[in-house]
Amino acid sequence: MAITAKMVKELREMTGAGMMDCKKALSETNGDMDAAIEFLRKNGQAKAEKKASRIAAEGMVKAVVKEDKVAAIVEVNSETDFVAKNEKFQEFVAAVADQAASSDAADMDAFMAEAWAADTTKTVKEALVENIAVIGENLSIRRFEKITTDGVVVDYIHGGGRIGVLVEADTDVINDEIKTCLRNVAMQIAAMYPKYVSRAEVSQEYMDHEKEILLAQAKQENPNKPDNIIEKMIIGRLNKELKEVCLLDQTYVQDSDLTVAKYVEKVAKENNANVTVKRFVRYETGEGLEKKQEDFAAEVAAQMGN
Repeated sequence: MAITAKMVKELREMTGAGMMDCKKALSETNGDMDAAIEFLRKNGQAKAEKKASRIAAEGMVKAVVKEDKVAAIVEVNSETDFVAKNEKFQEFVAAVADQAASSDAADMDAFMAEAWAADTTKTVKEALVENIAVIGENLSIRRFEKITTDGVVVDYIHGGGRIGVLVEADTDVINDEIKTCLRNVAMQIAAMYPKYVSRAEVSQEYMDHEKEILLAQAKQENPNKPDNIIEKMIIGRLNKELKEVCLLDQTYVQDSDLTVAKYVEKVAKENNANVTVKRFVRYETGEGLEKKQEDFAAEVAAQMGN
């Protein structure tokens, strides 16, 4: 069967695959459109497996909030920042965030096995594989978290998706002022990277570990000071550290006269509300991942050798 330009164009629009790939798929399947789509999907799988060993440490974080009560945040990684700015990639990440907000999955394996909301004939994993084939880079849905609350949840995205934050709070009043306050708290979290909401969350294990480090530092700096003085120094340093790692103890970046706790308390009082920051989630793109080191000279040399 003769393969026409119209057939190639139609298959390309349906799958997003490259023109030559579409032409080959139609040739291999004697012009059968459904079989050609299946051929491309199988070919996409092969391409995805080939790319899976490549480091995906760029990408973006996306959050979605539904009616102030349900929210999800996801991190989807790509190999390059160039692809992270690609419209098709961003549309896929937005769809992953919507999927997470509707999901009941408890872990990533369950999430990847779910039916893909945009096309229930495939799973989330199969949708990922297809996007790897179309976009041409290794992609990874690295993590997601969903919050369902009786209070309120807000989101904040910084730097076009470089950092994303969700903040959940218990409150008996939900209005624009309260949500703006919590979004400011989310901005604080993005900028200052606290580890805990309050000191009540800090584990004894963390405290003991930090004390051990501070004790070693203090003794090295002050070898002649008695233990009781060293102990007081450690307590002072530990309190200072807790003010940095506990959100509510941090100095509020938009008003240095207030802590975050005092800022929330102030806005709550102005709105006759009781507001308690319950938890937060902070994702930073590529956090903890090894970045790929590009050596273009070596790459060109290798290609010339081939």
